[in-house]
Amino acid sequence: MSITVTLPDGEQLQLPDGATGADAAAAIGPGLARAALAVEVRLGEGDDGGEVRDLARPLPDGARIAIVTRKSGTSALELIRHDAAHVLATAVTDLYDGVKISIGPPIEDGFYYDFEFPPGTSVSEADFPKIEERMRAHVKAAEPFERQDVPVAQARERFVSEHQDYKVELIDDLVANAGEGGDGSPLTTVSLYTNGPFTDLCRGPHAPTTGTVGAFKLRSVAGAYWRGDSTRTMLTRIYGTSFFSKADLDEYLERIEQAKARDHRKLGRELGLFTFSDVSPGAAFWLPAGTSVFNALVSMSRDMGSERGYSEVKTPQIYDAELWRISGHWDKYKEHMFLVESEGRQMGVKPMNCPGHAQLFGMSRHSYRDLPVRYFEPGLLHRNEASGVLHGLLRVRHFAQDDAHIFCTEEQVEAEVRGALQMAFDTYALFDFDVRLELSTRPEKRIGTDEMWDRAEGKLVSTLDELGLSYELNPGDGAFYGPKIDMHMTDSLGRSWQLGTVQLDYSMPDRFGLTYTGADNQEHRPVMIHRALFGSYERFIGIMLEHYAGELPLWLAPVQAMVLPVSDRFSEYGASVRDTLRGAGLRVELDDRSESIGRKIRDAELRKIHYMLVVGEREERDGSVSVREHRGGDLGDMSAESFIERVEGELYSSALTPGKSSERRA
Repeated sequence: MSITVTLPDGEQLQLPDGATGADAAAAIGPGLARAALAVEVRLGEGDDGGEVRDLARPLPDGARIAIVTRKSGTSALELIRHDAAHVLATAVTDLYDGVKISIGPPIEDGFYYDFEFPPGTSVSEADFPKIEERMRAHVKAAEPFERQDVPVAQARERFVSEHQDYKVELIDDLVANAGEGGDGSPLTTVSLYTNGPFTDLCRGPHAPTTGTVGAFKLRSVAGAYWRGDSTRTMLTRIYGTSFFSKADLDEYLERIEQAKARDHRKLGRELGLFTFSDVSPGAAFWLPAGTSVFNALVSMSRDMGSERGYSEVKTPQIYDAELWRISGHWDKYKEHMFLVESEGRQMGVKPMNCPGHAQLFGMSRHSYRDLPVRYFEPGLLHRNEASGVLHGLLRVRHFAQDDAHIFCTEEQVEAEVRGALQMAFDTYALFDFDVRLELSTRPEKRIGTDEMWDRAEGKLVSTLDELGLSYELNPGDGAFYGPKIDMHMTDSLGRSWQLGTVQLDYSMPDRFGLTYTGADNQEHRPVMIHRALFGSYERFIGIMLEHYAGELPLWLAPVQAMVLPVSDRFSEYGASVRDTLRGAGLRVELDDRSESIGRKIRDAELRKIHYMLVVGEREERDGSVSVREHRGGDLGDMSAESFIERVEGELYSSALTPGKSSERRA
């Protein structure tokens, strides 16, 4: 008896019946056998993701396989990080008697494991060195990961005897949920993995031994409710990360340190941009300098939108619940809304603008000659995010979006999507962001007919293809009312961020009964396009601060230049220079403190001011300023007028002047 498996290059491999992934690797070559960590198995043509399995598991006949090695990227890292989570649990159970274990999965940048420590015992980062030392001993021992498929009752009895309550609960849940979405067969066995003295309930996979864990580092400790339920026990979660080499680990840790230094919350305090208070969790208090940045972005949105035919509107903050029921948000989004009651009417504070804009469009009659109608509203929104996920400006409850909605005819859809995408590219060019596109298609839970979704997805695909734009497909991640094109950028630390979105919606106009009068004098249904380029101004500012390490582009900087008198007797001349520059539209401050000029320059450097204008006896006599550039040093003496020309030239030549996009295109 034999089985046949197909390799990634299409070659077929004949193996004895019962052959494992390790056998397949050895049959291909001894080098691959030594490098093999696991095997990816695909059982059919439609099995795009495949399943990563232990090398020791038998291969099914007819499978397509690929041997996982350290060169396999994400799948290999996930594997050793899962291994590392088990090694962490091994070390903790070695060191702390009576500890209870729960779960320990790999995550995007590493792994974690949740523990319940006995009363009177706690773990902090100060304990990490001894835990890491014990982990290194288990890694050095290269303990095999051995899988056993055991009867449910036997596994349960084992964990009951070991007082591992969380494992018992997990087994009970597996039994209760067995057959859901499957054939309804009862669960008879569960898999246990043993490495050294440690045995865990786990479905795998794992590498052959703990020796492949490589370089690792424990990073932080936090509290985590069991099953994410605040009514359950608070567990201790230990986070760590693992890489194949120390060089890769060191590079990652260096990026983390850079990210800490660039944390927008830290920079916001240091630069005097914004702050937060418990009196309004998840809402920024914008200081004057931060408000200047915020307003500059809003002004840019207005100017670029006005050039492209957008009309700014203002819609209410609070709507009757019926509006949200019509739009579909009541069923899909209610738990994230702030709800109020007024005179017996249930109302909702708006978390997005689209239902209000649909209502606004429907309150007037429209002819086909009026379309497209492009509404823009940089309005305030509120979302009732859980306190645990709030994170500075990146995840807030109170924010404003550069939100726009286009109502157009069926024939205008492609042109309007093209226009929205081009506006996005023009916007991101202001920041020198390279953008990649992602097309997200219909989710499982959605509104609208399949015919609507077919048409909407087809329109987006044809527009992207017509423009010759490359994109990644993200199946099932569209909005509940329509497919979307999302725009992502990679920042200076290599992190990916989603910025803007263009969404095509046939459902909401239908639900609101929106119409326009066509050339045939009949009523027709418009198409709705949702468009936001920054996402929210708050989140975008947070991303920018971390991307630029606080050194915002000159056109956006809250203070573009600082005038620095060398002593008090030159403050009057410094004030006249400041006023001249302000009169030219530059954002300038005067530092007239009774401090040394060295201290003033140092403080301006810390505030990341682009230009420092030193004025003293010579400058007052000559009617000039001595110019220093942030990180650039002395630029020499020049008149205030020459400095203004220099700055304006820099703004124009660097294509960072908001409101000048049409001029740049010319």
